[in-house]
Amino acid sequence: MKQAAIYNNGILAGILTEENSANGTGYVFRYDDTYFADKGKFAISLTMPKTQQEYRSEKIFPFFSNMVAEGVNLEIQSSYLKIDKKDIFSLLVETCNADSIGSITIKLIKGK
Repeated sequence: MKQAAIYNNGILAGILTEENSANGTGYVFRYDDTYFADKGKFAISLTMPKTQQEYRSEKIFPFFSNMVAEGVNLEIQSSYLKIDKKDIFSLLVETCNADSIGSITIKLIKGK
């Protein structure tokens, strides 16, 4: 299991978890309790509104996969970072941890 903290404008919005089981890999995004309860905080994505606190999927959520480079840039990043280009979770935490487009940053939770 790997986990990453998802920040919106520097404020913890939730946790993204990559779960491995006998059935394969699955993903869970869960809004942080404080963030979810604050009516003044916006959802991180239109596809993940704050109408529910937890989202589950067999594949990584499109909102997150769209944050990863494509084409030649993906080839360069995955080669440089020595990360399989299909490992979107690892690419997210390596490339979206400081300088990403938009308000979302992603940081690996160590020890998870």
